[in-house]
Amino acid sequence: MENSKEHCEKIYSTKNADEVSWTQEIPETSLSFIHSFNVPKNSAIIYVGGGESKFVDFLLDEGYSDITVLDISEQAIKKNTITFR
Repeated sequence: MENSKEHCEKIYSTKNADEVSWTQEIPETSLSFIHSFNVPKNSAIIYVGGGESKFVDFLLDEGYSDITVLDISEQAIKKNTITFR
């Protein structure tokens, strides 16, 4: 039986972001959450379970700079570092 890490590694090794149900083109809920608290642009933000999310790209575009992404899947992190600007 495969554990959560193995499952995530398999998903991120075999599927693209547009092939999974949890990836959003525009992460409106997450952005709305950050905006509702008026989080200063220099705040430290940790995004747990970042996967292939575009949330960090949007934060960077808005001027946030101290962002850490954490995910159980090494494959997800590798894919994300390619997309981060």
